Amino acid sequence: MATSRYPQSDLQNKETLCRNVLIYGHCRYENTGCAFNHDQNRSNSVQNSPGGQSNQSDFPTPGLRNLLERAELTCVRPQREKGSQCRLTVIHPGWAALRGITERKCARWPFKEINIFLPSSQCGCLYSQRSRLYVAIKSLIQCELKANPFIAATPAAAQDGEASSTVFNPATFREFTPSNFELSTGITANGTASDTGLSFDPFTMPNVGQALPATPFNPYADDPTGLAGSSAAYFQHQNAYTAPLQPLQYHLYAPVGPYRDDLLPFQRQIHDFFLPEKLREEMQRKSEALQQVMPNSTLPPLDNYYSLVPLDTSHRKSSSVFGYTTWVYKATSSKSGKTYCLRRLEGFRLTNEQAIRSVKEWRRLNNGSVVTIHDAFTTRAFGDSSLFFVQDYHPLSKTLAEVHFTQPNTTHGTRFNAKNPIAESVLWGYVSQIANALKAIHTLNLAARCLDMSKVIVTDKNRIRLSACSILDVVHFEARRPVQELQQEDLIQFGKLILSLATNTPPNQLTNLKGSMEQMSRVYSKELTDTVLWLLTPAPAGATPKGIEEFIRGIAVHMVATLDASLHEADTMKSELFRELENGRLVRLMAKLGAVNERQEFDGDRAWSENGERYMLKLFRDYVFHQVDANGNPVVDMGHIIRCLNRLDAGSDDRICLTSRDEQTSFVVSYKDLKKQLGNAFGELLKAGKQPTARGFQGSSH
Repeated sequence: MATSRYPQSDLQNKETLCRNVLIYGHCRYENTGCAFNHDQNRSNSVQNSPGGQSNQSDFPTPGLRNLLERAELTCVRPQREKGSQCRLTVIHPGWAALRGITERKCARWPFKEINIFLPSSQCGCLYSQRSRLYVAIKSLIQCELKANPFIAATPAAAQDGEASSTVFNPATFREFTPSNFELSTGITANGTASDTGLSFDPFTMPNVGQALPATPFNPYADDPTGLAGSSAAYFQHQNAYTAPLQPLQYHLYAPVGPYRDDLLPFQRQIHDFFLPEKLREEMQRKSEALQQVMPNSTLPPLDNYYSLVPLDTSHRKSSSVFGYTTWVYKATSSKSGKTYCLRRLEGFRLTNEQAIRSVKEWRRLNNGSVVTIHDAFTTRAFGDSSLFFVQDYHPLSKTLAEVHFTQPNTTHGTRFNAKNPIAESVLWGYVSQIANALKAIHTLNLAARCLDMSKVIVTDKNRIRLSACSILDVVHFEARRPVQELQQEDLIQFGKLILSLATNTPPNQLTNLKGSMEQMSRVYSKELTDTVLWLLTPAPAGATPKGIEEFIRGIAVHMVATLDASLHEADTMKSELFRELENGRLVRLMAKLGAVNERQEFDGDRAWSENGERYMLKLFRDYVFHQVDANGNPVVDMGHIIRCLNRLDAGSDDRICLTSRDEQTSFVVSYKDLKKQLGNAFGELLKAGKQPTARGFQGSSH
């Protein structure tokens, strides 16, 4: 019998891809006697050729091959079992079904042990070596499969409906790319995106916010929108930002950057000449709230007040404090043009005119911790008998309940919104300000009677004022009680208010005072706890009633600290005011230059602004505002503009060179001469116009 000239083992080696090519990409013994195959394309061509030895039996069934193709493999290794069997183990971290199917079917597949050498560094990063990994699997099966290949369909193959005649080709495998970004791509039953050949394009994702699936909230992830669960972590959150409904309103100046250490003591930044950004924005918001109106409002005008705007943030009616439903409005006075706050008591019927006259006593009160009362009147403009109180309006103010109790119905914070205790220094500030207000009220033989958390407003940072103090005097005028008794109740309400803030407990849930005091003593100092306890403890029968003066003497140290903080704040605001004072001088200079430069005609002379002293002022205007670089590009330097205007206002002896636009005329002149010329030119305009109000401009020319 004729036999092959080559041993059977050599024939197998000719078709086996060299492991050095698999590991290193090349084999140094390729031309010096290595018997294995070094051409990957040849191996693929033999498979795909009609006459090649490789057929469907060289690789497992299409169903198993589909599982291997779609799996994100992390390690492939053969393991010896009993006898001569070797089990092909596929380890996948998240797909237990693939592992079970593969182990079960390969256990019935007899072949001898083969070692596939893979570096340990590649076992955890085979996403970039996917083609090489499947070539190793293919070589293992081609070399060791002798007969009886198992042929069985898998559920994955039945679902995908792939043709069983498809031949395995490692070149068809694409490199790993993060999936689930294009939400319009179909998702297969295995949970991976179908192969559509499309790459990720961030500009082809319309309506992605609506298409994102709902994901559970993760309290440990810094992703409040919950979008991280629907996209791969390889990319940034491209759709977490939502565009504002309208452009930002406070973009007049750029935000202040970090402090620069390389500035010399005499150097300044542009922001040093203006108000701080945060202070300016806060004042802008308050000014906007002050001028806010409601177009097409149905609220009627009241006596001398018009342009009513409701200030209540909640539409729920509440009558727990005064016994009547109350509403708060902002309105403008037709007499003074100022804005006031109107508090309305709905359905109140005035039975005694002396009741409303009691408000006159509150007009004499002038204290920084009490909202000033101006007037009280009744009206039927709302279709009922309503009582209105007119007070000062503090824009963007909030109540203590809104600031410290965002969820009034919840005693304790949730796991996502835990309530932190208020700082003790803040509580001492509240105590000092309320004590100041009660001192002024009790001195006038009055009682506040309304130390409710919803009637104490916060106008600035840690700055509070008592509001609606005179309302109960009018509402309960018939059932009058001694003033001394009402003042003692003020102290008790004062203590309950501070205790509610210290324990984060709403006043309506503050039922166990003893337990609340024990809770407060575990967080705050003994001095603050004893202070609240003194307020809550009524005076013994027959003893001298407690007074607010005695209380102030006990907290004098903290009153001084509050006074010191207010003095520092006043100094800060005064220094900021000085900045704007300098800016006012520059505005007056620019107004003068604008009135003189480019004037069309004056006193019958059409060239008045182009002759004599006015011509140098025109060149100075170009020197300050119209500078260009060597290429003719405009140079906008705010520091240069402010520096030149300051020197002009001071009349400095520094000289500058002024050049005409055609570069044919040049002047060397000092700021002192320019200031004199500007004053003369502007004086001529004032004399010709005969404006008696021009004095304000003349005063700035010194």
